[in-house]
Amino acid sequence: MWKTKATKGMLAAVLAAALAVTLTSCEKKNSSQINLAMEEEVPERVVLLFVPMEKSNPDDENAARTAHDKTVAMAEERLGVTVEYRTYTAENYQERTYDEVLVDRARNNMDDFYLMNPDSIQLLGAEGKLADLSGLDVVENLRDVVKVANTVNGKLVAIPQEVVAYGLFVNKDMFDKYQLALPETPEELLECCRVFKENGIETPIGANRWWLENFVFAIGFADLYNGNNTEAEIQAINSGEAKLSDYMRPGFEFLQELIDKGYIDAETAYVSEAIEGEGPDFLAQKTPIVMAYWGAANADTAYGKADFNMQVIGFPSSRGQMPVVPITGFGVSAEAEHLDDTLKVLEVLLSDEALQIYTETNKVISPSKNIQVDCIDALKPLNDRVNEGVYVLGSNASLKVEQWSNVCLVVRELLAGATVDECMARFDQLQEESLEK
Repeated sequence: MWKTKATKGMLAAVLAAALAVTLTSCEKKNSSQINLAMEEEVPERVVLLFVPMEKSNPDDENAARTAHDKTVAMAEERLGVTVEYRTYTAENYQERTYDEVLVDRARNNMDDFYLMNPDSIQLLGAEGKLADLSGLDVVENLRDVVKVANTVNGKLVAIPQEVVAYGLFVNKDMFDKYQLALPETPEELLECCRVFKENGIETPIGANRWWLENFVFAIGFADLYNGNNTEAEIQAINSGEAKLSDYMRPGFEFLQELIDKGYIDAETAYVSEAIEGEGPDFLAQKTPIVMAYWGAANADTAYGKADFNMQVIGFPSSRGQMPVVPITGFGVSAEAEHLDDTLKVLEVLLSDEALQIYTETNKVISPSKNIQVDCIDALKPLNDRVNEGVYVLGSNASLKVEQWSNVCLVVRELLAGATVDECMARFDQLQEESLEK
C-alpha cells in the first residue's frame, strides 16, 4: 500500500536511468522538449500518515472516516501532494496496541505525522519526538482547551480535528417516570440510583472497563479547572507540593460507593468493552444511565437510534454537570522526512474551511473557536457546558503524570477489588516516579 524507503530509493534510481535515456535520445531536440520531458519525470510529493484505519471508500457509512478523508482530499488537491495512510491492523502486531505501535514508529521516525491518543501525545512530546506546531497560522483560531491540553514543555505538539467530550447518556423517560431531575451532584446521582434500584432496576448505571475514570476526573478536577488557580495548582502537583491522590480520592470513594450499593456491577464492568457491554441494556431500557463520548449519540452503531428521549449531560460534580474532555490530535515527527509538506497539509486539514466540513459532517465540537456545531437535541446540554467553558480535562500534557490511561488502569484495580487506599498509594507512586524524571 505504501512505499518503503528502500522502494522509494529504487524508484529514484529507475527514474534517474530513464531520464538519462530520455536526454540522450533528445540531444537533437529543442530545449522546450527537453524541459517537458524533465517535468514529466518530477517525482510525486508524498506525506506519510499513521492512523488506525484505511482511507474510506466513497460509499463508506463511517461518517467520522468520511469527514476526515474529505479534508485529506482537500489538502491533496490544494497542495498537489498525496497523503499515504500507513495503518494499524491488530493481527499484524501480535496483540500490541495501536498506541504501543505508534510510539515505536514515532521513536524510529517511520512516518511524517500521526493521529494520537492523549498518552502518546504526552509521552512523545516529553521525549522531544514531536514538532512544535505553535507557528502554524491555524493556531490563532484554536480553543484554549486544545492549546492547554497539548502543550508540552512550552511546545504545542498536537492539534485535533475535533474536541471529544464525554458525558452521561441518560434515558430521560425513565427519570420522568420516577419524577427524578437529572443529577447535578454526586449526591443527587446516588439518590437517583437508589430510587431506580428500589423500583426493580437491577443495575442503574451500565459501565465498562474503560470509561469510569470520567467520574474521577469530574469530581476531582472540577475546582482545579473551573477555579482561578489552575496553573498554580498544576505546578504544585508537578513539584510534589500537592498530592495528586488528594484530587483522585473523592472520585474513587464515589465509585466505591456505587459498587458497594450495587449501582454498578464491578465484575461485569471489569471485562466489558465500551458500548458492547452496557449498550444493549441501555437501548432495551433495562438500565437508565451509561457513559460515552459525544460521537456515540450520532452513531447508529452506538446510541444514534434510541427509542426513547435520550439526553447527554455532564458527570456529577460540586460545580454541577461536568463534561470531561480528553484531547487527541495530529502530531508531526520532529524529524519528518517530508516536514515542510506535512506542515502544509496540517494547515489545510485544520483550517476553518476544512474544520467546518468536518464539523458539519460529524456533528462534533470543533477545535476552532470560530465554528459552532449544529448538534442534535440530545447533545445540547453537554454542548452548552463546553461552550460556557465549563469542563475538566481528562488529558493535560502539562501535568507530569499522564492522566487518561493511568486513571483508567487504577480504576480497573478498584473494580478488581483493590481498596481506595491501595489505589491512592498507586497514584502516590506515579507522582513520585514523575518527580524523579
